[in-house]
Amino acid sequence: MAAGLQVFGQPASTDVARVLTCLFEKNLEFELIRTDTFKKSHKLPEFIKLRDPTGQVTFKHGDKTIVDSRAICRYLCTQFPDDGYKKLYGTGSLERASIEQWLQAEAQSFDAPSSELAFQLAFAPHLKNVRPDEARAAENERKLHGMLGVYDDILSKNEYLAGDDFTLADLSHLPNSHYIVNSSDRGRKLFTARKHVARWYDKISTRDSWRQVIKMQREHPGAFE
Repeated sequence: MAAGLQVFGQPASTDVARVLTCLFEKNLEFELIRTDTFKKSHKLPEFIKLRDPTGQVTFKHGDKTIVDSRAICRYLCTQFPDDGYKKLYGTGSLERASIEQWLQAEAQSFDAPSSELAFQLAFAPHLKNVRPDEARAAENERKLHGMLGVYDDILSKNEYLAGDDFTLADLSHLPNSHYIVNSSDRGRKLFTARKHVARWYDKISTRDSWRQVIKMQREHPGAFE
């Protein structure tokens, strides 16, 4: 049973967006509790005090609490394998191993430069008392440029990163990629300048699950209001 799934966080957070997309792909019912609103009118539960929830995600299912977005997605796929889209975490050991390699690559190599570039291009220009740092933007743009070149080569052979099916490998890249692509022409060109990366991003960013997350972000912009 999927009863009692709770997500604490704000839809604009990339970690929260990653989890929400997974929940929508799995067609699971859940309760989203925005932590900024919750803090104003309630005492935060003890399990959230373990970590500053601002911009982060906390997931609770019964007595299970998880605070890493990728671990939450793995948990949802293994606990509810027959719900919603069934190929998200692979259907065999070889597929799952490939997906895991990509999840680790995204977390260890893609996340940091993409998060920094998203901040510099999408958020810093609109924040008071914060000036965009062109040197940091350029450095992380260079890192992503090299990585996306590798992605393009792989995507010339596969429809998606881990094969011919959409999986967590692709889903995990969506939140930061979305902010970069929609930040400016400069950010957009990182993804559109490469034929296969452009095709891949267009396919993953137009899935119904991600469209639902974008709708929630627009309705509840949270930390980036």
